[in-house]
Amino acid sequence: MQEEGATSWAKANSASVAGFNSLELAQRASDKAHRSTGPRELEPGRYTVILEPAAVLDLVGFLFYDFAATALEDKRSCLNGRMGKRVFGKNITILDDVYNPLQLGAPFDGEGLPRQRVLLVDSGVPKNLVYSRYAARRARKKPTGHGFPLPNEYGEAPMNLVFSGGKASFDQMICSTERGLLATRLWYIREVDPYEKVLTGMTRDGLFLVEKGRVTTAVRNFRFNQSILEMLRNVELLGPAVRATGEEAFEMVVPAMKIGDFRFTEVTKF
Repeated sequence: MQEEGATSWAKANSASVAGFNSLELAQRASDKAHRSTGPRELEPGRYTVILEPAAVLDLVGFLFYDFAATALEDKRSCLNGRMGKRVFGKNITILDDVYNPLQLGAPFDGEGLPRQRVLLVDSGVPKNLVYSRYAARRARKKPTGHGFPLPNEYGEAPMNLVFSGGKASFDQMICSTERGLLATRLWYIREVDPYEKVLTGMTRDGLFLVEKGRVTTAVRNFRFNQSILEMLRNVELLGPAVRATGEEAFEMVVPAMKIGDFRFTEVTKF
């Protein structure tokens, strides 16, 4: 693959951070397929990684039920014992906000209550949970409009997650990377440790090596084994938040992320 500078790569991937039509989408897919020929095999290890929004979505999507009051009461949440403490980096703020212009959720929950805008994480600190009627009554709180239709064993969950983004472009993420990987999407993601939120899965649809601020070659796909709590403490740069869709999670508003020390454990053979 011909070596590419950050600017040309950012232009080719502008669909990740802006609206696009079908022709742009086809061009982007064709470009990535062309760049992915002849991938190089790298050693597993910890890498700086730039995740496009779809890849971010499939990882952080595993956090949504951890903010349910029922999950904490049942001790099924990675936030048990961590509420009010700095769990993520200071650049991580998460809301559940059905009224965000990039969200498309229903304004009422399964119990018929209007959904409330809830600040879940403020500058890295988990602040609030969401409550169904039953969970709110037990906790002596007000319901937040996040209950599921009854009967159910899950109670409630935030279904319209919005991550606050930043101002970094793909250009800046690539140019600031001495050596790292650029990942398009992920799949076959499974939870290994629910309390530390360790996930395993594989890259797909384009994995590329970044060297000295330039995208240099395609790379054979990796399996990762990574704590999402640790990952969200190691976010170095955030792109603008966009509505994204992926393989393993429902649609959310998330940014691209540049992350340090992301753990890849083995090369996959397909």
